Amino acid sequence: MPSIFTPLPAEVDRKAPGTGGKPPVDRRPTGGGGGGGDDDRRNPRRGPRELLNKIRASVFCVLACDMVFFVVLVILFYARQAGTHLDPALMRQIGDWKPVLLPPILFLNTATLLLSSLTMEVARRHIFREIDVLEEWLGLGRPALRRTLPWLGATLALGLLFLAGQLIAWKQLTVQGFAFDRWSTPASYFFYLVTGLHAAHLFLGVLALGFCLVALHRLRRVEVRQIAVDATAWYWHAMGLAWLVLFAVLVLGQ
Repeated sequence: MPSIFTPLPAEVDRKAPGTGGKPPVDRRPTGGGGGGGDDDRRNPRRGPRELLNKIRASVFCVLACDMVFFVVLVILFYARQAGTHLDPALMRQIGDWKPVLLPPILFLNTATLLLSSLTMEVARRHIFREIDVLEEWLGLGRPALRRTLPWLGATLALGLLFLAGQLIAWKQLTVQGFAFDRWSTPASYFFYLVTGLHAAHLFLGVLALGFCLVALHRLRRVEVRQIAVDATAWYWHAMGLAWLVLFAVLVLGQ
């Protein structure tokens, strides 16, 4: 009498796809190692994306400290306006804060810095343009680099123009009698302090832009170039925002 038996599950698994069974199952021994190379490649937290997120987090931490520093300057700016001194003739306390007439070139400098922030953002978006990045990965050229470099160069030029404008503003203020020395008024002293510290921060951004332009020609991996441009862009935007706040305080806060 023929024996009746049920096919084993392993045999069902090996049926060809499309005939009612499951597709072949590749049962590889794991060896108890807790994850092999395939798992590492499938992990979305590894690779260029994770490095980009780490660099961004570091840049944001540094910028947060910088923003706190500028906030402290603004607080000191307002606190110093309440300072008084004793007038021997009147025998009473009078305020020693004399508002500074801001040089008109500061408005042009502000527009220049805002324009540079726009060109920096365009450069950042170009380096992350997917179709161009894909062509570079396939070895079809460097379109992302070609599109990014002109905008980075424009940002560098506008940044240098802003710094030159700040020098002109300081010279104009000196001509008005508000030189930065021990005889300067509290208002002019804080003007030089606020604008000078911001200019020093922006100069670091200019150096970062120059390094970025040179590095883009030497760095071969597109993801490393993306990280360099992205970190520089966020720093540059933060300096633009800081200047808007400081300039508003100088214009309206006196």
